[in-house]
Amino acid sequence: MLVGYRADHVFNPWNEINCFYQDHGGYLARRERLLQHMDCDAKLILCGEAPGYQGCAWSGVPFTSERLLCERQIPRIDTAARLSSRSRPWSEPSATTVWKTLYRLGLADSTVLWNAFPWHPHKPNIESSNRKPTSAEVAAGVDILSRFASLYPNARIVAVGRVAADAIQRSGLPLAGAVRHPSYGGAPEFAVGLAALMAS
Repeated sequence: MLVGYRADHVFNPWNEINCFYQDHGGYLARRERLLQHMDCDAKLILCGEAPGYQGCAWSGVPFTSERLLCERQIPRIDTAARLSSRSRPWSEPSATTVWKTLYRLGLADSTVLWNAFPWHPHKPNIESSNRKPTSAEVAAGVDILSRFASLYPNARIVAVGRVAADAIQRSGLPLAGAVRHPSYGGAPEFAVGLAALMAS
């Protein structure tokens, strides 16, 4: 399901090659990174909206940038090899905020990350862009979200943003709470909100 998905104005990080910068290793490397990320006894699932072009679309791991991988800041992933050929590795502010917060709360080793729409929605003919997934696109990700969550029966599920919260509720999964997405100035509220949820 994850690998086979195709749609207009959507990039599948696990079955396509990025064309706007040369993609070394491409989707096979992203598949391996995702599997390594998932290999843990998770106590927390953080579910976001969709992969961003500076983050998961390159790294293969939600809320994770190429820069963080190169700096070996991501647990369980054993490679720092780059996939892009641009002068500097991709860096995503939301990814930096999420991992900084997880480390500060002592949750980095017991958290897995996912997205309500697990493929990268972009503007027409502009892969180096982000857009909000449509309602139909989010619906397409509900079944795979349920399957992902079933791998971690002891994990609390926290939504990052309204799109994720709606998708989790639509799936029938138990929602432990929702926090603001760290983008567009939401980083402080995200950090405070996650800390409060995990303390409750």
